[in-house]
Amino acid sequence: MKLGIVIPCYNEEEVLAETKKHIEKLINKMIEENEISKDSFICFVDDGSKDKTWDIIEEFSKNSPNFKGIKLSRNFGHQNALIAGLMQLKDSVDALISMDADLQDDISVIKQFVAKYKEGYEVVYGVREDRSKDTTFKRATAEAFYKFQDFMGIESISNHADYRLLSKKALNALAEFKEINLFIRGVIPLIGFRSCSIYYARGERFAGESKYPFKKMLFFALDGIASFSIVPLRIITVIGFFIFLFSLFIILWILCEKFLLGSTIQGWSSVMISIYLMGGIQVMSIGIIGEYVGRVFQQSKGRPRYIIDREI
Repeated sequence: MKLGIVIPCYNEEEVLAETKKHIEKLINKMIEENEISKDSFICFVDDGSKDKTWDIIEEFSKNSPNFKGIKLSRNFGHQNALIAGLMQLKDSVDALISMDADLQDDISVIKQFVAKYKEGYEVVYGVREDRSKDTTFKRATAEAFYKFQDFMGIESISNHADYRLLSKKALNALAEFKEINLFIRGVIPLIGFRSCSIYYARGERFAGESKYPFKKMLFFALDGIASFSIVPLRIITVIGFFIFLFSLFIILWILCEKFLLGSTIQGWSSVMISIYLMGGIQVMSIGIIGEYVGRVFQQSKGRPRYIIDREI
């Protein structure tokens, strides 16, 4: 079995040497035990880093045939860098494992990934056992995100990020998805095929800082929702319907006040509240619709998800 490991990198010079040391040791051991073939490899994908990340990757490849590198022409984002690695390498392997460069994912479970692949599984998910090491805020927002995805009808694996094994068959199926904003965590379950989950404890980041601050996580969540669900559009329709019914009730009430009781509503508070309420709902609705229209516009242009500068 020829195995490839794809690792997207963005400004990871502080951690790459340690990442290389641990993964290389594991790969060499698996080759010695005949679990994978000797031409298995590790590929770092440089997502337009501004530090010495690419220089370090070049050095790795010069010193060992088990290391490859892909340099993107600029920063395209983590998901596009991951797709670049998967798509460029899918025809040269039996399976690919994707993971982050920060050593938070337990690399020892790679052996379990390979064992499950040999049992006939096309997709193997790496799933966190718990989030006890996260901050209270991050744990709460992550749980809320997964629950919101379920509410929106998006099929996903809870507490799973991008640590997974994909067989060549699954990779070829993934290549059929042509969306510009490809939400990989939602797409993989759509592929189908035989899959399973391996649970592990996620560690602390070895060095550097997270490349996914709250702002990026928020936009990432928005990508997932807009890519897989039209529930927000239906919510707008439901809100509009109930506002229409409420408006009819208010009209009837005003008419009764005027013609049956001979009095009218005094003051401007109710009028102003109604104006601001309706204005807010309309602006919000236009914004949600705009998100979907914007994505259709982006897709219609057919621009590439990534551009490769060089490969080694």
